[in-house]
Amino acid sequence: MKNEPARVRTGLPENLTQRFAHRAAHMKPSEIRSLFAVASRPEIVSLAGGMPNLSALPMEMMASVVQKLILDNGAEALQYGSGQGHPRLREQICEMMALEGIRAHPDDVIVTTGSQQALDLISRIFIDPDDVVLVEAPSYVGALGTFRQYEAKVVHVAMDDHGLIPDALREAIAATRAAGRKIKFLYLIPNYQNPAGVLLPAERRTEILDICREEKIFVVEDNPYGLLGFDKPSPNAMRAEDSENVIYLGSFSKTIAPGFRVGWALVPQSLKEKLVIASESSILCPSNFTQLAISSYLADQPWRDQIASFAKLYKVRRDVALESLDKYFPKNATWTKPAGGFYIWVTLPPEIDTNALVPKAIVAKVAYVPGTAFYADGFGSWSLRLSYCHPTPERIKEGIKALSGVIKDEMEQRSIN
Repeated sequence: MKNEPARVRTGLPENLTQRFAHRAAHMKPSEIRSLFAVASRPEIVSLAGGMPNLSALPMEMMASVVQKLILDNGAEALQYGSGQGHPRLREQICEMMALEGIRAHPDDVIVTTGSQQALDLISRIFIDPDDVVLVEAPSYVGALGTFRQYEAKVVHVAMDDHGLIPDALREAIAATRAAGRKIKFLYLIPNYQNPAGVLLPAERRTEILDICREEKIFVVEDNPYGLLGFDKPSPNAMRAEDSENVIYLGSFSKTIAPGFRVGWALVPQSLKEKLVIASESSILCPSNFTQLAISSYLADQPWRDQIASFAKLYKVRRDVALESLDKYFPKNATWTKPAGGFYIWVTLPPEIDTNALVPKAIVAKVAYVPGTAFYADGFGSWSLRLSYCHPTPERIKEGIKALSGVIKDEMEQRSIN
């Protein structure tokens, strides 16, 4: 156009990647996020993303909480706050963690922008390039992305239907150290694990803690789903048994709403200062507004009943998902049977590549996440994760039926019995 300013040549390379820091090469898009654009289309049944179902959250109640906060305490809510997080919310977090056996002091709680930020801060503090992080096999895709960004080597530790296997942990530690590598911590999700949905029993928790203490390895316990058990409470948190060697991560994303982006880390006293400094350098302070909104909600509303209503909603959807898998999926497929949380892990015959099936599933109007997303090494190509938390029961049944048709067609083409 006539009035468009001339472009100034800077003399810098045309290829922007040449200007990136070395660690930028390790920043890869999440396979789940990449699916969102397609999976969010209304005709697609999305069994992919683990979005909490907010239909059980009374919006009028939340509106009244926010309105009251602004009218009564707007000057504080809209101002900068403490880098460690609001004192009253930290007290309430301790009250919530007590439900899982944790006795903690508010001074040891650091409020973060979701537990994902806490994971990033811990990684920043501990990980040097080529350090090893031990994780479950499979593991949470968001954690794998964070560890990759800090140039860690991820070593997967085998799981079964009862979570991480202690003997496999011993073997992984021995093999890693025999190779001359430094282990920084073990990362795990003991309650209704993402992506497998399995629950780590109390006796295994104790054994894993004993191993990590003996080997001088920190445990990072990520626990977003612990209060979402369907039939009985989950075992006490690992942090309840060991306050010196466990870093505990929590979040309000699954028990209230993810849009607030409020999580926390409960850390040993020796780590608190470093974590607060890292947080302040990253975000200055967590949002006072969202912290005080949650604090007001916890103070004035029946939040335990609300969590129970979420768990009831997810149990109905879990039941429909399991019934549909039994009815429609091929007999040589297996899957986990979660007692809480959001996810089912499906294992198919090894000849089936779930990455290659994604486009066919989309044509059949259903989305899922291929198993390779949950491994750092490309493993898991014959597995997939199904998320039952967000669709209606009717849509879950429809989606699993459609997906079973795609899988059976692929098996017939490969003559898999």
